[in-house]
Amino acid sequence: MSASPADLVIRSRRVVTASGLRAASVHITTADGRISAVKGWSEVKGAGTLVDAKDSLLMPGIVDSHVHVNEPGRTEWEGFASAGAAAAAGGVTTICDMPLNAIPATTAVEALELKRRAAHVAASPVNVEFIGGVVPGNTDQIAPLAAAGVCAFKCFLSPSGVEEFGHVSEADLRTAFPALARTGKPLMVHAEDPTHLVPPAAGADPRMYASYLATRPVEAEHAAIAMLIRLMESHPVPVHIVHLSSASSLDLVRVARARGLPISVETCPHYLTFAAEEVPDGATEYKCAPPIRRASEREALWYVLIAGDIDLLASDHSPCPPALKGRGGDFLTAWGGIASLQLALSAVWTGARARGVPPERLAQWMSEGPARLVGLGDRKGSIAPGRDADLVIWDPEVRFRVDAAKLRHRHPVTPYAGRELHGAVRATYVGGRLAFGGV
Repeated sequence: MSASPADLVIRSRRVVTASGLRAASVHITTADGRISAVKGWSEVKGAGTLVDAKDSLLMPGIVDSHVHVNEPGRTEWEGFASAGAAAAAGGVTTICDMPLNAIPATTAVEALELKRRAAHVAASPVNVEFIGGVVPGNTDQIAPLAAAGVCAFKCFLSPSGVEEFGHVSEADLRTAFPALARTGKPLMVHAEDPTHLVPPAAGADPRMYASYLATRPVEAEHAAIAMLIRLMESHPVPVHIVHLSSASSLDLVRVARARGLPISVETCPHYLTFAAEEVPDGATEYKCAPPIRRASEREALWYVLIAGDIDLLASDHSPCPPALKGRGGDFLTAWGGIASLQLALSAVWTGARARGVPPERLAQWMSEGPARLVGLGDRKGSIAPGRDADLVIWDPEVRFRVDAAKLRHRHPVTPYAGRELHGAVRATYVGGRLAFGGV
């Protein structure tokens, strides 16, 4: 069968393709929103519309596999319309919505359908996929949620922060793992063992970041991962560790991988950008869990990421109303979560550029890896014939200072405010349709 004629062609001197970075033209059939061909830069004859990105980088759209949208129920925290707008402005073409913080949580099919209707009404400009929740007592919902189309499952090993989404114990997971194994879908895990979390020290100053950091030691991450590996030895559930905060945790992961266990890992832009000793007193916009650790941990995470030990990067975009984040600068009571959906590409590139990493590595970490994790690797995450025409055009050389008031997240509270970043998104295409900007 011959390919349908392309009615949109986007070309650039720098296109991230499976064969490397090269000058090319990407031919798109907008009727089905797919790439029909990748040709030479000058092979554009017959194009209905030609977009010449010149020397800007043309990359597969980012698949952000870890986003808290919170709608319905807590739409005042974030919603599909605002999250989608922020995503498109940041070069993100697919978001995977976490199952908690919405009311009801996505722990049953009925709640999933409410989520889908909310996303449809909001008319998000980017693709939205949904993650199902694993909580105490909902093992009977795992198979129905998988059949209804969730792309993965998520659980917390320590308290999630919201009553509707309880954290699971090892015993809960022993019950759930056989059902999860039958679905073949990954279980994304917030890996902190609650028995290793510690109360604030007597007299600790709640406005000092160190007071909060001390309550969530890295040993909690180590213990949680060790427990998950024990369970995987009996049931080969693909386990994905979300928001890894310490490179030392990878020692356990390497051993498990050597034994053939299907374990994968992500880290986030904030762990690669910030450092605990640099967080100002009372700056609760930096609070997240696990916490941002010291500069030595940041550098170690960069080392293992570049070496290939970390599978992917995701934002863990988790906003809330400013009142919950403020709390008088009290790190011990403020909501933990960082708003970064629109800035993830620039934040990662800023750090990668400083370490001599070429921009095409970002496509591996932020497009290809997440797409593969959530079962979209045959459609998204790369520029190739037959793949969805989800694309981002961006300028790695451009630098800018983050103006929080111009972010499209529902609330402009972010630790990136005022920070100088490199890499400006010029245009985002979703299924061959312009979702943001223009060239």
